[in-house]
Amino acid sequence: MADRADDEPYLESYVCMNTYEPPLFELSGAGKVGANVPQLDVPESPLPTDLLRQDDLAGMPELSEPEVIRHFTRISQRNFCIDTGMYPLGSCTMKYNPKVHEEAARLPGFAGVHPLQSADLAQGVLRLMAELQADLAEISGFDQVSLQPAAGAQGELTGILVFRAITWTGAIPNGSKSLCPTQPMGPTRQPPRWLASRSLK
Repeated sequence: MADRADDEPYLESYVCMNTYEPPLFELSGAGKVGANVPQLDVPESPLPTDLLRQDDLAGMPELSEPEVIRHFTRISQRNFCIDTGMYPLGSCTMKYNPKVHEEAARLPGFAGVHPLQSADLAQGVLRLMAELQADLAEISGFDQVSLQPAAGAQGELTGILVFRAITWTGAIPNGSKSLCPTQPMGPTRQPPRWLASRSLK
């Protein structure tokens, strides 16, 4: 049996994901205080009537501050993330992105760019994309590299269209068949009829 120290991260993750976390209403208790307000050091004065709440708070849960923090922390730990496990699929939306890349993507110059922004106001992003395309082409040995489309299913269809274009050039002798996996994404589950009728089967 594994030592407790070796098993601890797995057990903590298992317990976190498989234990019942009651709603705040079940944790509530009459008289619990969520904030410690210091005593008044000035004469007490009633609030103006227009600033008083008109809704009924009698049914709201009463909790201490640690209970609230621990409740939402436990719930947040149920979110699946790369820090606690491997992604089960190679989906276009679930690849592993190093955190330094996430930080770079959040820089204002990138995060603030709008898809419909004019080219003259997005020169920095366009330069980065052009340099990335050139670097990927050099590393991979391809003549050209496209960064679009970015989604998995659209990317697969783009690949099929590229293969079709290559077959039209005659660069691949007898290149008339396309092998599709049994579990691809979306529109490339099998080649569209118009694609098969033109060149690929």
